[in-house]
Amino acid sequence: MEIAKRTNTDQVLNELLVQLFKNIMEIEEKYLITPEYKDISVNDMHILEAIGIKEPKSMSAVAKLMSVTTGTLTKSMDGLSDKAYVNRERGKKDKRVVFVTLTEKGRKAYRHHESFHRNMIARIKDGISEQETTVLIYALAKLKDYFNQIYKK
Repeated sequence: MEIAKRTNTDQVLNELLVQLFKNIMEIEEKYLITPEYKDISVNDMHILEAIGIKEPKSMSAVAKLMSVTTGTLTKSMDGLSDKAYVNRERGKKDKRVVFVTLTEKGRKAYRHHESFHRNMIARIKDGISEQETTVLIYALAKLKDYFNQIYKK
């Protein structure tokens, strides 16, 4: 009986995770890419998120956050710069370093993306206790650790 229960639980977990990953990607794209932001992709939105709205970030810092090479990021930045979402500026101390910031248009897109995540978190937490939230955080951290571990191999 215990093996059957574990197998059923494993199947349910697998189905939930597969559907969840699929839904997050599809729903996030539908929510984020509105007529106002049809000129950029969800990946571009994630780049804007990595840049953030605080102090300028170096291209290498953004590339590291995105887990891509600076060369790969440069291609995306070219498009975002051409579409007026980001500004690039060479460092004053070291001209080899390129810093990026969001334009007003980029900050608006950033806030749009942030709103999606705020709403998602509020909906997840709605109706569950603080203890259940703690368990959820623990489980998601374990999942993240698993993906980090296999990604680094």
